[in-house]
Amino acid sequence: MTWGVTAAVLGAALLHAAWNVMVKSGPDKELESYAVAATSGLLALALLPFVPLPAPAAWPWVAASVLVHIAYFVCLAGAYRWGELSYVYPVMRGGGPLIVAIAGAVALGEVLPSKEALAVGLICAGILAFASGRHDRRATLFALANAAIIAAYTLIDATGARASEAPVSYTLWFFALNGLVVSAYALWRRGRAFPDCFRTGGVRSFIGGACALGAYGIALWAMTRAPVALVATLRETSVIFAALFAAIFLKEKMTRRRLAATGAVLAGLIALRA
Repeated sequence: MTWGVTAAVLGAALLHAAWNVMVKSGPDKELESYAVAATSGLLALALLPFVPLPAPAAWPWVAASVLVHIAYFVCLAGAYRWGELSYVYPVMRGGGPLIVAIAGAVALGEVLPSKEALAVGLICAGILAFASGRHDRRATLFALANAAIIAAYTLIDATGARASEAPVSYTLWFFALNGLVVSAYALWRRGRAFPDCFRTGGVRSFIGGACALGAYGIALWAMTRAPVALVATLRETSVIFAALFAAIFLKEKMTRRRLAATGAVLAGLIALRA
C-alpha cells in the first residue's frame, strides 16, 4: 500500500465518521439513515452521464451489494437508536476487518505477510477497545450484526469493483441503485414521514450523502490498488474521528480506555507503514 493510497483511505475514514455523526445527531435515526442513502443515490445519479458503464461481470455484484445494504441501514438505525455512537460505531467497524482478513485470504487468496497481519490485529484490537462500559443489549446485537454485514459487502464490492474495470463507475451505479431501493423501502416502511424528513433535515442529509459517496468511492478505488484486508482495516480508523466528533458534538465521554485504544490504533498504523 503506497503513501498516496494510505492518505486517501484515511480521508475516507474521516468522511465516513462525519456522516455517521450526522445520522446519530438526527431526531429519528432510522429516517436519517435512509435519507443519507437516498441523497447519496441522487448525487451518484447526477454523475452517471459522465462515466462509462462498468463491465458486464460487475452487475451481479452491484445487485448483491444493494440487497446487503438494505440490512446494513436497518441495523445501523437500530444500533444508533439503542446505543451511543462511541460504543456501537467501534463494534460495527472493528469486527468487519477481522472477518474480511480471514475471508479475503480464503476467497481472494490475499494472505497477508506476518508484519501486516500483526498490524491489522493491533488496529482491530484498538478499535474494539473503544467499545467500553455497560450498554443496552439491543445496541450490541445490532452492532454485531452490522459488523458481519460490513464484512460481507466489503468483499462483494471489492470483487465487483475489480471486475468492473472502472471502480468509479461501479461506485456511482451502486449508490444510484442503492438510493432507489432504500427509498422504496423507506416509503413502504415509514410512508410520508420519509419525504417529510427532508424539509427539516435536507441540508444535513445532503452533506451526509456527499460524505458517504466520497468515503466509499475512495475505499473501493483503494481496494483495486491494495489488498482488501489492509484497506478495510485502515478505513476503520474512522473510529478515532468518530470518538472525537462524539465528544465534541454529542457530548459523549472520551474515557482513558478510549484514549488508550486510540494509541493502539495509531501503533498499528505505524506498524502497517513501517
